[in-house]
Amino acid sequence: MVQTGERIVSSTSERYMLVYMILVLVIITSLVIVFFIVFQKRKNKLLLDKIKQQREFEAEMVKAQTETQEQTLKNIGWELHDNVGQLLSFASMQLSILKMQVADDVRDKFKDTTEALSNGLKEVRALSKTLNNDVILNIGFEKSITNELDRLKRMKFTSAELQVIGDKVDFNDKNHEIIVFRILQEFLSNSVKYSEAKNLNITINYGSDNIRITAKDDGKGFDIHVVEKGSGLINMKSRAELIGATLDLQSKLGAGVTLQLEYPLH
Repeated sequence: MVQTGERIVSSTSERYMLVYMILVLVIITSLVIVFFIVFQKRKNKLLLDKIKQQREFEAEMVKAQTETQEQTLKNIGWELHDNVGQLLSFASMQLSILKMQVADDVRDKFKDTTEALSNGLKEVRALSKTLNNDVILNIGFEKSITNELDRLKRMKFTSAELQVIGDKVDFNDKNHEIIVFRILQEFLSNSVKYSEAKNLNITINYGSDNIRITAKDDGKGFDIHVVEKGSGLINMKSRAELIGATLDLQSKLGAGVTLQLEYPLH
């Protein structure tokens, strides 16, 4: 009877011990899991903070680069308008005076030179306007694009047209207007240099939530996978990201180039 009682006590103690050990194991396991979760959260937070800091740093670098480029373009615009423009104006004036002092049979020979000089002066002044932020903001986004297209049409294109869809909506920030214009200006510049296109078209579609801009040329096109590594496209995409816009460039050999930019409002 005593042995039976001892076995019962021993069995009960073993059960208590087993329960205790299981409880301890559960607590330790729970602590390990909690520690692991906390560790992972802290690790993820540090990684996210690092990624955020990297993106902020890159955004600041793009912003600084953009501001430097804008100031450089502005200075060039002033130089073209004030210095080169004045020199061409003086040369045109001197040529006109000289033309009046020569014989009639020689005077006609000055005509082509005078016209070329006059046209050159107009182009210099038109170009200087597209490089100056103050002028762009003063005359407006659409007018600036129209002026740029008109200038390119005089240079080499059969047609260069702007189409506007919807009621005009202002950009969230005036500086964003400049950045979008510079993106389009770089696209047009590439069309002039590389595309061998005859026609250019830009469409601005004003929506309630965004502004969608499409720029196209009918040139020889290119392999998009090769150009994606080029500094021109990287520069355009960096500028777009800086203002929260999305940019997509599509092309294939023999099919021209299409740029689509979507700028979110509000």
